[in-house]
Amino acid sequence: MSCMHDQKLGLSESRKRERGSILAVSTVGMLALLLAVGLGVDISRFYLAKTELQNAADAAALAGVSALNSSSAGITEATNRAVQAMNNYNFNKTGIGFQRSNVQFAVNFNGPYMSEAAAQAQPDNIRFVQVTTPLSPVGVSFAKTVLGNSKNLSATATAGYSVPLNVICSWIPAFVLDDPANPISPGSLYTFRLPPGNHISPGNYQLLSPIGPGGSDTRIGMANGVNLCIGPGAEVDTKPGITAGPVRQGINTRFDIYQGPVDPVTSPPDTNVAQGITYSQYLNGVGAQAPAHPGSPGRRVVFIPITKDAPGNGRSSIIVDRFGVFFLQRPVGNGNGGELTAEYVSDIVLAGRGGFDPNLGPGNNLLAVPVLYK
Repeated sequence: MSCMHDQKLGLSESRKRERGSILAVSTVGMLALLLAVGLGVDISRFYLAKTELQNAADAAALAGVSALNSSSAGITEATNRAVQAMNNYNFNKTGIGFQRSNVQFAVNFNGPYMSEAAAQAQPDNIRFVQVTTPLSPVGVSFAKTVLGNSKNLSATATAGYSVPLNVICSWIPAFVLDDPANPISPGSLYTFRLPPGNHISPGNYQLLSPIGPGGSDTRIGMANGVNLCIGPGAEVDTKPGITAGPVRQGINTRFDIYQGPVDPVTSPPDTNVAQGITYSQYLNGVGAQAPAHPGSPGRRVVFIPITKDAPGNGRSSIIVDRFGVFFLQRPVGNGNGGELTAEYVSDIVLAGRGGFDPNLGPGNNLLAVPVLYK
């Protein structure tokens, strides 16, 4: 009896020790599981925060590139836009406090990247903007023993000009005739609509009708550009007649002059509406005049088709040879408006909307769109 009693006591103690071991192992396992889950939650928060920072950096870099215009003023404005875009961003419920020194510039994608002041010394060659966010702390909620109380995150984005474009999607419904004996040169004025009595062929005054023959299409096209993507080799119908009213009403929105059915909200003026200035003066803010309505930069820089052959009589067509970048020095006068001219621009200009079609020949080295590279 005593032997059996001792055996039972031994089994009971063994089972107690087993239950204690299982409880210890279970406790350790549970703690490890909770730590793993907490670690996963914290890491997921880091990924989300990093994505938000990267999106903000991307937007700031693209905003910066949109201001580049081959001038020192463009470098300043690029920095202004990048800083404004980033400081409008609320990260982790706290403003990032982005500084101008976090915006750098380069001639080539691989650098070297330089400060705002260094870029202003060579603005003609600057094609890329790089934005780096300052270190931003993200608190650790569950895995502090492994990750610490917080982790600092940062993001970098680089944006720049695209390859040269040969397709433009927003252009003035008029054309410039290229004279082989007098090649187009920077700074010179070129006619994009002839005055009455001096037509390029009977009935044609260098106006185009790519969408429709009505005056409203001309007005919209002159105010906002034609919403049609074309490139070299495209055939575009001409629009016979002076069409003075719609041309004046459309072009003059860019100078903060509104007549007829045009709206400064959908057709804003340029941010500089000073009349009679050159493109160089416009870039450098010489004699700048702010509009009464909220303006949009670059509205006086327009894209006009260039053709080598004059159209036939009446309603005819032209073949687009290429697009030219032109600057509107003056608004259209009253009455028939006389001859309308624009200054040819030789700097790289961002087209806003456009692309490259390998079937249409080489692109125009003066035309590009903002592109996010990394």
